[in-house]
Amino acid sequence: MTRQAESVNTSALPVPSKEREGPADPAPDGRRARWARHREQRREELVDAAIEAIRRLGADVGMDALAASAGISKPVLYRYFADRSQLRLAIGQRLTAGLVEGVRPALAQVRGERAAVATAVDVYLRLIEAEPELYRFVANRPGTRGERDVVADTADTISSALASVIGDRLRDLGLDAGPAVPWAHGLVGCLRAVGDWWLRHQQPMSRDALTEYLTTLLWGGIAGVTAAADIPGGLSGLGGSGG
Repeated sequence: MTRQAESVNTSALPVPSKEREGPADPAPDGRRARWARHREQRREELVDAAIEAIRRLGADVGMDALAASAGISKPVLYRYFADRSQLRLAIGQRLTAGLVEGVRPALAQVRGERAAVATAVDVYLRLIEAEPELYRFVANRPGTRGERDVVADTADTISSALASVIGDRLRDLGLDAGPAVPWAHGLVGCLRAVGDWWLRHQQPMSRDALTEYLTTLLWGGIAGVTAAADIPGGLSGLGGSGG
């Protein structure tokens, strides 16, 4: 199987050393729009600085250290992110965007369904292997009621891409494509649980080995549907079963 990019694209933008204040009085529409663009750019710069600090200091880094790494005070950081959960969300969205950039093109390049499963597994494991502290920062949330689960959002993104592939193949075989969505979510749910275990136990086996183990397990379930439907060649006949 062709391996994908080694890590998510989270390259840092230049971070100004001193914070600028916004306009105190209501501004005309043009000035307000410029300030909104400046604020959004500043938020992205602060996310970049936070990512670098988390990589360096670990997932348990405090807001004081995150602010200091950006060259600002904590009260200024709170102007852009009301609390830690908002910053967690912004970083999680960055990771999700990087994952989407890896998963969708990778799935588009493979034809066989086993290869699609293997690709999704590999891209996900590559992300958490390349960015373990960022993953822990996003995933280890305190469970505050109403707080958005960014890891679940990421899992939904992968599930949607995988469901599209599975659904297309089922339709090609003249089968009901309805199971594609729950199957995809089940596959990704298993992957998420195993990936969490893998990181929590300091990666007790190589990524390549874990990818192969998971692919074999998950593919066995999908391939069974064609056996039940008594279709010669099954799903693998539509482009190869190799990973």
